[in-house]
Amino acid sequence: MTLQKAKLICLDGASNIEFMFNPSQLAFEGIVKTSENPGARTQDKGTPKVSFSNIKAYKVTISNILFDTYEEGGDVIDQYISKFKEAVEFAPGKERPPIYRFEWGNKVYLRACFIEKLSYKLTMFLPNGTPVRAVIDSLSLKEADEPKPNGAVNAPNTDNKTRQTDTPQNRRKRVNNRRR
Repeated sequence: MTLQKAKLICLDGASNIEFMFNPSQLAFEGIVKTSENPGARTQDKGTPKVSFSNIKAYKVTISNILFDTYEEGGDVIDQYISKFKEAVEFAPGKERPPIYRFEWGNKVYLRACFIEKLSYKLTMFLPNGTPVRAVIDSLSLKEADEPKPNGAVNAPNTDNKTRQTDTPQNRRKRVNNRRR
């Protein structure tokens, strides 16, 4: 059996990111957003009434990811960390960071996600100051929509005609027509 590396596969033009060493654990977080009205109670038991608002995007956090280039003497930032740093910047020509698919072997953990948080430290240097070891303390991947060609995530392409005819009544008609 061949060792499979965890990867972030870019879905819209940036570089793919392959982990040097596989993570030792993945932490998953799913949240259902609720609200409670302090005065509203159920009649039978008097418990607070809970209103369900929405489901937040799924999040995967990976901790203590090690990168080490000491043996070959290369700069760990140039070889590995720079790709993670680019992933928390807006993609060229887009108003958002790059979108990735997080997979490890034949398992896809997030079909489409972006790097929400990157926290790393440099922990070893050559005598000339070249960083050769880095640890990503925390890498948070947040679920997102798959990117549309030349568009922002979850933003429809609109032209002037669409803008002029986009009314609540026309939207209801389009939804009703799709249901038929």
